[in-house]
Amino acid sequence: MRSYLESHPWITFKATDINLLGPRMWMLLGEVRSKCQHLAGTPLQPEVAQSFYEVALIEGAKATTAIEGNTLTEDQVAGILRGTFKAPPSRAYQEREVRNVLDALTTISGEIMQGKLPTITKGLICDFNRQVLEGTEFESHVVPGRIREYSVGVPAYQGAPAQDCHYLVDRLAEWLESDTFRSDKPEVRFVLAVACAIYAHLYIAWLHPFGDGNGRTARLLEFLILARCGMIPLPVAHLLSNHYNLTRDQYYRELAKASRTGETDGFLSYGIQGLVDGIRDQIEQVLQQHFKVTWLNFVHETMRQFPSSPARGRQRSLVLAMPSGIDTPKKELPELSPKLARLYARTGPRTLSRDLNRLLSVRLVTKSPKGWRANDRIIRAFLPGMADTD
Repeated sequence: MRSYLESHPWITFKATDINLLGPRMWMLLGEVRSKCQHLAGTPLQPEVAQSFYEVALIEGAKATTAIEGNTLTEDQVAGILRGTFKAPPSRAYQEREVRNVLDALTTISGEIMQGKLPTITKGLICDFNRQVLEGTEFESHVVPGRIREYSVGVPAYQGAPAQDCHYLVDRLAEWLESDTFRSDKPEVRFVLAVACAIYAHLYIAWLHPFGDGNGRTARLLEFLILARCGMIPLPVAHLLSNHYNLTRDQYYRELAKASRTGETDGFLSYGIQGLVDGIRDQIEQVLQQHFKVTWLNFVHETMRQFPSSPARGRQRSLVLAMPSGIDTPKKELPELSPKLARLYARTGPRTLSRDLNRLLSVRLVTKSPKGWRANDRIIRAFLPGMADTD
C-alpha cells in the first residue's frame, strides 16, 4: 500500500465536491462565464487593450511571487517587464524570481495564442518548477524541476511522502486531463475548467512535490488550465493568483482547512468568489473606457455644429481636459494640460470666459460655486432605463 494513503488520506483525485457547491456558487459561476463572454467580445482601442493585458500580467506575476515573500512593488514589476527597472544587488534574487514568472506566463500565453494547447504531464509540471527556480536562491539540496526525494513541510503541514511523489504527480497530471473535467456542453465545460484549475493548485499545494517553488508552480499550472480552455480571456486567467495574494491569510486558512477535513468545496468556493470579484473589477474598467470613448465622440459630434476654427478646437480641448466628477476653479482650467496652457497663453483675458459660455450653451459643461466640470453625466441618458430601488 502506498504510504500517502495513510499519511494523506485526503489525496483522493476525486472531484465530487463540485456537486456540494450551493446555488449561490453556481450563480456566481454563471456570472463569471457571462462576463468572460462580455470581455472576449468587447473591442478596446489597441493601446487600451495592450495596457489592459499588461496590467493583468503584472498583477498576476507580482501576486504569484509576493505570496512567497517577494517584496517588489507593482511599479517595480512593471519596470522589469518593460526593461526600465533593475533591482539593487541585495534584491537581485527578487528581480530574478519575478522575471522567471513573467517569462513563464508570457510563454504560456504566446503558445496558447498560436493555437498550441499544452497537455499537462509530469514533465510539464517539472518544467514549470524549473522555470520559476532557475537562477534564484534556494537550499543546496533543491534541484529546479526535479521531484524531491526527501521530506518537506511548511508550518502546520507536511508534504506527501517522498517515495510517492513521482507516482502522485503522474496521477495528478492524468486526473487533470481525464474525462472528470471534460464535457460536450459549453456551460458545463466552463465550470469544469475553473474547477480543474483550482484543484490543480490545491493538489500541488497538498503534494508539495518539489523542494522549493511549489506555490509558483501551482499558480502557473492554474493559469495554463484557465487560459487554454478557450472560454476565459487571458487577463481573467491571472485573477486567481491576485486573489490569493490579496487575501493571503484566508488563502492559508482555506488550504489548511481543506487538508484537515479532506473536503475541497470550501477552497473551491473561496477561489470562485475571488474570480467573481476580480472579473467584476475588470468589467468596470472596460465600462469606464467605453464611457470615455462615448463621451469623446459626443463632444466631437456636439462641437461640429460650430464652424471649424481655432476657437472650436480650443473649446473641444478644454472640455476634454476637464476631469470627470471634479469641479475645477476657472483660473486653474488652463493648467489642466500643457496643451491648454499653450493655447490660452496666446489669447486675451476674456477668451476663457467666452469658451466656457459656449460650452455651457451646448450643455457640455456645468457651473457651480466651486468651479466648472465636464457634463459627462449627460451620457448616462443614453443607458437603458432601469428602476432605482435603493
